[in-house]
Amino acid sequence: MTLQLLVVDDSAVMRQAMVAICRGARDIEVRVAADPIIAQTKMKQLRPDVILLDIEMPRMDGLTFLRKLMAVDPIPVIICSALAGRGTETALRALEEGAVDIVTKPRIALHDFLGESTEMLIDSIRAAANARCRRRAAPIVVAPRNSPDVVLPPARGTLARTTRKVVALGASTGGTEALREILEAMPADAPGIVIVQHMPEVFTAAFAQRLNQTCRIEVKEAANGDRIIDGRALIAPGNQHMLVRRDGAEYRVQLNDGPLVSRHRPSVDVLFRSVAQSAGANAIGVILTGMGADGATGLLEMREAGATTFAQDEASCAVFGMPKEAITRGAASAVHSLSTMSAAILVANERMRG
Repeated sequence: MTLQLLVVDDSAVMRQAMVAICRGARDIEVRVAADPIIAQTKMKQLRPDVILLDIEMPRMDGLTFLRKLMAVDPIPVIICSALAGRGTETALRALEEGAVDIVTKPRIALHDFLGESTEMLIDSIRAAANARCRRRAAPIVVAPRNSPDVVLPPARGTLARTTRKVVALGASTGGTEALREILEAMPADAPGIVIVQHMPEVFTAAFAQRLNQTCRIEVKEAANGDRIIDGRALIAPGNQHMLVRRDGAEYRVQLNDGPLVSRHRPSVDVLFRSVAQSAGANAIGVILTGMGADGATGLLEMREAGATTFAQDEASCAVFGMPKEAITRGAASAVHSLSTMSAAILVANERMRG
């Protein structure tokens, strides 16, 4: 079955580049529009399966178009954004308001968007086509830090100040909102968390900064050698693998720019495997929404090493690909909805403490 992609961008060079990039994928048929007004007309003729959307355009900006679309006829949208400036912040706002993914614009037409980048773009388009989009009547209101409206499960006692426990989270398409829900529910003394979210470089730092403003715990983009400590979540930088290594009584992260693993960098499999080797039964692994199989093998290795392992359920996933594969392989010791995942993590941590 042919996937219908609509590219909405005011740059003729960019539209041509995207058509050329997708030409090699026989299952994707591309149409283009120079702005959202033209896009709306074309959508009346043929409803696309996925929209690749620029942010800054004449007549109507991409964020306004996205809001209108999500309120009336939700269609999976991938934001195509520049790497720097206002585009980074706006692209993250777009994710909060219904977009399913972000890809970066080629800096020099096709010359800077070949090989791995082309492969990842095609994968993102296919993943988006499988995403569940829900109608949104109004923009999301983000809860402020320490909001009393965040309901936490009752705790049996104060969590110990230790670096011996590691929580590893892996996510792809739809994962930014899933991670936000989980992290905002974490108490200030939650166990140390390491995260791989498939996202381009630069955006991971901005994503971490936004979460750090709304969460009780500290959230930051990981730097090589960062300690994994209670009350902190480290997000793997875009385009770098992140591993967990034991350093005496502590855990630290190690970054590298090795080849794609499971078609991704950073890869959830790389993170989970390192956690299995370094933390074993002192770890909790969670695989969240996303297309493909990244993380399934690593989660199984974590479970075999004695870790507690969870997968997100189908009903709450934007794309039930990665969790489904993990469940099929027997990698998940339990399946939870997104709304109960934070509580499950905290309960598991308490049990591990004995």
